[in-house]
Amino acid sequence: MPHLSDLIRRYTALKTVDLEWLHALVSDWQLLADLSFADLVLWVRLRDDTGWVAVSQMRPTTGPTAFQDDLVETFLRDPHHANGDSELTQSATKRGLLDRAWTEGRICREGDPDWSGGVPVREETIPVRREGCTIAVIQRSTNLSSARTPSRLELTYLQSAGDLAQMISEGEFPFNDQGPLMVRSPRVGDGLLRLDQGGRVVYASPNALSAYRRLGLTADLVGADLARTTLELSVAADARDESLTWTASGRVPQEAEVEARGSTIQLRSIPLVIGGARIGALVMVRDVTELRRRERELMTKDATIREIHHRVKNNLQTVAALLRLQARRLQVPEGRMALDEAVRRVGSIAIVHEMLSHTPDEIVDFDDIADRVIEMAAEVSSTESSSVVPRRVGNFGLLSALVATPLSMVLAELVQNSVEHGLGYGPGVIEVVADRDAPHPGAEEDGTRLRVEVTDDGDGLPPDFNIEGSTSLGLHIVRALIVGELGGTLEIKPKQEGGTKVSIDLPIERDFQPHT
Repeated sequence: MPHLSDLIRRYTALKTVDLEWLHALVSDWQLLADLSFADLVLWVRLRDDTGWVAVSQMRPTTGPTAFQDDLVETFLRDPHHANGDSELTQSATKRGLLDRAWTEGRICREGDPDWSGGVPVREETIPVRREGCTIAVIQRSTNLSSARTPSRLELTYLQSAGDLAQMISEGEFPFNDQGPLMVRSPRVGDGLLRLDQGGRVVYASPNALSAYRRLGLTADLVGADLARTTLELSVAADARDESLTWTASGRVPQEAEVEARGSTIQLRSIPLVIGGARIGALVMVRDVTELRRRERELMTKDATIREIHHRVKNNLQTVAALLRLQARRLQVPEGRMALDEAVRRVGSIAIVHEMLSHTPDEIVDFDDIADRVIEMAAEVSSTESSSVVPRRVGNFGLLSALVATPLSMVLAELVQNSVEHGLGYGPGVIEVVADRDAPHPGAEEDGTRLRVEVTDDGDGLPPDFNIEGSTSLGLHIVRALIVGELGGTLEIKPKQEGGTKVSIDLPIERDFQPHT
């Protein structure tokens, strides 16, 4: 389905500020649909002013829908501009309601139900106003097929829906100064409180009352000062807790949480402002005890995982130190060199675990790891008399631990090989070039990939070099990790300007975006 922004830019002449207003409205109009027990369709005027186009639609969760089909991107042309069968046929009454709400700037209601769809539907239109100007019209359609004698809850819902619709027509909703909403704000069905102008509860839905009972409320909630009652129940709040006080009093549009007796209740307040005066407020209530418990468990698991990475890093460093001590005691040069290589390999893995110990996710910024691995490999492999200059060009970006750990070992091996075989432990430059989203040669569809080149300006490869027949343990490790474990490609060839170039091409998950 096309996005609201795309439809508005495609068909209308609305300004960016109007689009932002409609976005804020649509992001929160599930509230109006649920309170109204009705479907909502957002209509805007076409750019050439020849009619209307539907750009968004919302169905209620509290009642039956009036429309089985989606109406988004359907048109309602003025009679002298209609295109006949090429467009959705709409009744003149419905078009007239939209036109009246647009021109008169007030809520318009149809007298008799519309039976054209097979079920009785009551139609209303609500002008959407911003700074005194009408920018769109909401069609509110109520399915009357299941109509019955309304309960106190339903009457409160309908009254609140009427107040909210009036606020939309006066440009008071959505709110400009609303604080940031939580990931999952309370909905109408979670629990609803209606407050009077003084902040006292005039109606409490059964779910809202049950939520306050879990906080320890024993008295009746109706007639109580909600802000004072909530503060008295809260284990952490006091008179200075302005966020909870203002939210529970319904004076500002924001959210807060209250915790007591092991339960956590989320509150969202919506001040009702009609004719410029605040007449009361709606406070939606949701029990988030189980959600917060799971979040705490996840935080505990994350902390445990980070601690494990920290301990693994410490253990690897201990192993590296022991190998280094053993190397110093050996008199055989080949044995000392082998242990030094083991120290380097263990150290490159330790760097990855050190980075993972500082992040809650199994994702690391590999640029920092690459810089440290390159420097470490160059320092361990070079001698006091040589001057090896390692440098990185480009960005690796964010990589998962499954890729970062073997790739760090690969870089360490390649830099060490460049120092030992390419430069012969003499001075020179080793360059590591990283390129994200590099196209894969021969691939039918380019995916997200990482291409890495390690080059040196040394003596180059021997004439008979063949990676398949190489006896180098380091190259065997590199090939096994790149081709076998990471599913990439490896190529080693002479550099045109002299020296050696190693090219690596790896598939990278799309979720990990490179730095910009």
